[in-house]
Amino acid sequence: MKDLFHRLDPEQTRREINEELRLHVDLLTEEHVQRSMSFEEAREAAFTRFGNIEQITDECAQIKRRQHPVVRALKLFLVLVFLSGVVIRIFATDYQVTHVGGVLMAVGLLGRLWLYVRGLVPSSFMSKSEESSPLRLRDEVQSLITVYDQKKHTPVERVIFRK
Repeated sequence: MKDLFHRLDPEQTRREINEELRLHVDLLTEEHVQRSMSFEEAREAAFTRFGNIEQITDECAQIKRRQHPVVRALKLFLVLVFLSGVVIRIFATDYQVTHVGGVLMAVGLLGRLWLYVRGLVPSSFMSKSEESSPLRLRDEVQSLITVYDQKKHTPVERVIFRK
């Protein structure tokens, strides 16, 4: 039983994923050092080649959470609830029984929808700091109209200083 709760702990999952990713970075660093690079250069090259560790950790944790046996069983149960509601609605002759079928269909459908929406991560739609992101927002603001002249005066200051 303790092993089950140990596997359900999200922090333990993140620690295991981080440990695995660090191992890969260390191996890549060692490979670069064998190619006659200094340790600092090799470490930097390994992190550059490997990518953003936090982003990869988050993605791996999400994949592991989606593939968890409890989540898969819950998804299957909700599909069965929906299908039993459909069968009850089709074959029932009494109004109250057909109503129960409709409720079962709604519970199955809404539960499955809730699991789907819960799996969406808003941060995956936000801007990323990497250069490769297609949704990257520009950090520097470039104005199309130059407001200042050579003396760094605004248009209002230019009118005042002309007099």
